[in-house]
Amino acid sequence: MQQARPSMERDPCPDRILDDIGASFGMGAVGGSFFHFVKGLRNSPSGARFAGGMEGVRMNAPRVAGGFAVWCGLFSACDCALVSVRQKEDPYNSIIAGAATGGILAARQGLRVVARASLQGAVLLALVSSFGIMMNRLPDAGSMPVNKTETCKEPQKPETFDVPSTPPPSFEYK
Repeated sequence: MQQARPSMERDPCPDRILDDIGASFGMGAVGGSFFHFVKGLRNSPSGARFAGGMEGVRMNAPRVAGGFAVWCGLFSACDCALVSVRQKEDPYNSIIAGAATGGILAARQGLRVVARASLQGAVLLALVSSFGIMMNRLPDAGSMPVNKTETCKEPQKPETFDVPSTPPPSFEYK
């Protein structure tokens, strides 16, 4: 019996962009809440640590979540535009979309910052894409063929060595 593998196809582009925005907002909210709660705990006086942690979450987690959502929405829009223009979906789209996203988000800060942010976005997405390709090429444990000749053999007996018939030394403690 063969297990059904999940489809690697993604939703069409308008739906994909909205799904990615929602998922990244959720990840940013959870990660930002955890980070800023711990930061608020550490930076508060000893009697008000929990309140300080909650205040840190209230003040900062929505900002972090919004930043994640903006980055991911812009990345998904660039990725969908590249898929539409190139008529194929491959890792180069992600790398180029990462470079474009970094550049667009840094556009107000000057050409040198745009170039640096584009390079950082391209390198980040190249690493992520390479890791994804590497993980997809690793075989699953369930899909590996089993060599039945090795599993059905009788276990081999270890070799025996002749032991000299001298008695073992005796150790008497007095």
